[in-house]
Amino acid sequence: MVSCLQTRNPNPRSLTARGAATRARIVEAAADLIYEHGVERTSLDDVMAASGVSKSQLYHYFADKEALVLEVIARQTERVLEAQRPHLEALDSLTALKAWRDAVVRLNKVVRSKGCPLGSLASELANDSEPARKRLADSFSMWRDRIERGLAKMRERGDLPPPPTLATWLLRSSARSRAGSFWPRRPIQAARWKSPSTWPSTMWPGT
Repeated sequence: MVSCLQTRNPNPRSLTARGAATRARIVEAAADLIYEHGVERTSLDDVMAASGVSKSQLYHYFADKEALVLEVIARQTERVLEAQRPHLEALDSLTALKAWRDAVVRLNKVVRSKGCPLGSLASELANDSEPARKRLADSFSMWRDRIERGLAKMRERGDLPPPPTLATWLLRSSARSRAGSFWPRRPIQAARWKSPSTWPSTMWPGT
């Protein structure tokens, strides 16, 4: 799971209500700016201006930009999972799977070229920051596990073939649908969804 950041204040739970609100405001501002402009083009000065905090306040909560970016990854993970939570929690049939698919496609249309919040971070950070790479891997694992729980229910009902890679394929298709070329797979909306036997061969091992 995504863990708490190790910053100069390593335990956010020890903050006062006001301190926790300030810290959250910084993270929200950073997440929005990074999603809009990318990590490289977002400076700490930009974050301070957007969140209305001073340099001393920012460095009280985060040791450096990398520490803040790690928390942004955690926040974007929460956003992605929360946006899909109703559909993932209801994922127990092919009908529910189609509903989740449709929700992802609708969201892709809303965000347009911005792509998946996690996919865009992975595209920019995975090869440059080992802590970020590990945090992103944890985030995608959390997302995949939620998909897999729904698929397990479908397998129990006999509605789904058994390959465990299906959850990974669906996760990749979702991220690919929302993150441009990050996942080199077909967009999720291109899949044939009439029955599991007609789904693309790319979801199966060795393809």
